Amino acid sequence: MKNLRKFISILWVIGTVQICSAKIWLPSILSDNMVLQQESNVTIWGWSTATSDSITIKGSWNNISVTTEAYQGVWSVSLPTPAAGGPFTVTIEGHEKVVIDNVLIGEVWLASGQSNMEWSANSKIVNAETEISNARYPNIRFFHVDRHLARHPQDDTPGFWVECTPETTANFSAVAYFFGRDIHKKTGWPMGLIGSSWGGTPIETWIPKTVLSMNPELVEAAKKIEPRKWWPNEPGWAYNAMIHPLVNFRIAGCIWYQGESNRQNATSYYKSFPLLIKTWREVWDNEFPFYYAQLAPFKYEAADALDVAIVRDAQLQTQLQIPKTGMAVTNDIGNLEDIHPRNKQEVGRRLALWALAKDYGVSSLEYSGPVYKSMEIRKDKITLLFDHAQEGLVKKGKRLTDFMVAGPDRVFYPAKAKIVGNTVMVSAKNVKNPVAVRFAFTDTAQPNLYNTEGLPASAFRTDSWEFEE
Repeated sequence: MKNLRKFISILWVIGTVQICSAKIWLPSILSDNMVLQQESNVTIWGWSTATSDSITIKGSWNNISVTTEAYQGVWSVSLPTPAAGGPFTVTIEGHEKVVIDNVLIGEVWLASGQSNMEWSANSKIVNAETEISNARYPNIRFFHVDRHLARHPQDDTPGFWVECTPETTANFSAVAYFFGRDIHKKTGWPMGLIGSSWGGTPIETWIPKTVLSMNPELVEAAKKIEPRKWWPNEPGWAYNAMIHPLVNFRIAGCIWYQGESNRQNATSYYKSFPLLIKTWREVWDNEFPFYYAQLAPFKYEAADALDVAIVRDAQLQTQLQIPKTGMAVTNDIGNLEDIHPRNKQEVGRRLALWALAKDYGVSSLEYSGPVYKSMEIRKDKITLLFDHAQEGLVKKGKRLTDFMVAGPDRVFYPAKAKIVGNTVMVSAKNVKNPVAVRFAFTDTAQPNLYNTEGLPASAFRTDSWEFEE
């Protein structure tokens, strides 16, 4: 009996020491300088070395405490946030106290994709020196996710929040910065921008493997991506390491710039891109807006190649079919000799137009260039009708370019095109019975059709004919 009491006493002492030395730690996304999504229920979560630990969380905006119990060392709570403001603190107390300082409440956006999203101001964008020196916005914050991979979904990722300064902006996503800056200037709200991109990556590596594997067609399409040592092409590996650790963090929406690498399996993008959007919204449990850049022209291979044109068409169809999506057209700011257009300011601005008009209540703002709506065939001519052309259409140059017309034989010929009010009339002398039109439907097309607000028309096709693999 004496030995039993001694054994129990030892266990009690060990347990007391463990409790007293218990540690609380947080994911890197919950750190000083962070921005939390305004007027929402944000998740504050983390871990404790104690198997049982009572955790109390309090935001200084209302000083109301919320308490939970760690279960097997894991804990999380839902914390209501007010309208935009700050700075605040978030205090977490259990067997130790952790304080997150300089917290702002505002709008949080995730920016992801491949190199054109990853491209920073330091990468010789237009007016780089001026843009960097002027980047002094303490209410804009950046969280950069470094490139890394994982075979399985991860709970955390290295990273930390920083204020927008010339030094931090120089190496952050330029598109994301200009997007956030435009919204910040218009609304006055703090902006939290999370950059998680990797140049060269195909879309498949950003989709969970368990999701992709449920579609045999996409599994086979993924095998067509030629491996490169500089970036991953394995399904899910970038998602596991660079997206999954963020899914508990409440965001307002996502911007995306990717697709160049998927020219190797272009037709699959009609399914893989909507699948990515659907999956990300599901893992976040949030039907957030998803805005993206359509691919710019570039000399990939042959001048008449269609691979990237097909990806662009898949991007357009995604906008037309998936709710709360929007596309920034970039066919007028590309460079046929450079896959990385340097005018990132305009890409960010055009993405911001969608958010301002659709999510932030800025009225009387045109946010899209002309989008093909329907056509009317009259003898040897086709009249094309467009959305986002209510005030009319304009061309930049002497004549409209990049229209093609086909008859029942499905052979496309260059067409003459003429603006008539807010429509375009097209015809080709080699096509007496036209049935289909394609516009800017090559990899290198640099068309010149705009609406009166100065936004370019998206490439499109009126046919639904299958492409040869």
